[in-house]
Amino acid sequence: MTRPNPRHLLLNLMTAADDQTLSARDAVAGCALFGITENSVRVTLVRLAAGGLIEAAGRGAYRLGPNATGLASDVAGWRQAEQRLRDWNGDWVAVHVGNLGRSDRTALRVRDRALALLGLCELERGLYLRPDNLLGGVSAVRERLYKLGLETEASVFRLADLDPARDARARSLWDGDALNRRYRDTRQRLDAWLAKVDELEPEAAARESYLLGNEAIRHMVFDPLLPEPLVDTNARRACADLVQHFDRAGRVIWRQLYDSFRPSAAAPGDSAVH
Repeated sequence: MTRPNPRHLLLNLMTAADDQTLSARDAVAGCALFGITENSVRVTLVRLAAGGLIEAAGRGAYRLGPNATGLASDVAGWRQAEQRLRDWNGDWVAVHVGNLGRSDRTALRVRDRALALLGLCELERGLYLRPDNLLGGVSAVRERLYKLGLETEASVFRLADLDPARDARARSLWDGDALNRRYRDTRQRLDAWLAKVDELEPEAAARESYLLGNEAIRHMVFDPLLPEPLVDTNARRACADLVQHFDRAGRVIWRQLYDSFRPSAAAPGDSAVH
């Protein structure tokens, strides 16, 4: 059995709790499904609180803290991703980070994560691009990048009229065939599991739905949302629709499992990215 990192698992459980809070008891019960001990859970909760990633929400309960809420909110937007797209006219959103330092590992990790969440790839040293096909254009991308922690010293601008050679290189920064295969493979894997879920014991269903759903949602969160002809956008939409259906099914499974332990319920769904 795959054992998730306790830190990631707890943050994911907290992110997806119906009232955005998670009791220590529910945390222990949820983690126990993956062989994580109560002591490990409680130590991890203390460390997360010390890092500002979670905070107390009443006696014996926790919610996301100030250092995690912004990212969690952005991650939760994967469900509406397709509604945030517009037609592509061939222009690019560009981000230049060549003037930024690379010695601060924390800042570098936050920077790389922000660029990845927006689907930006490096064309030349310090110059990252993505198709300008997101609603709101450059302004919206700039605002989102800064909220995700990209240093405001980074330049974010529209880039047009690339020479043919660079334009061809830019279009090849993403492996469209690999993305299309992932859309198809994800759908097949989730469809196959949903067809057999009624045969599983409740704890096995909860455990497997978390592992499969977490992986699928992570793919959606980091999907670059490329336009045609760089990817098969119909395949991506079909995949995203099924992941949402799977997420809803997983939430029901986890609610039922928690209900069998105690009256309150919490269900995993969105995967916070850390």
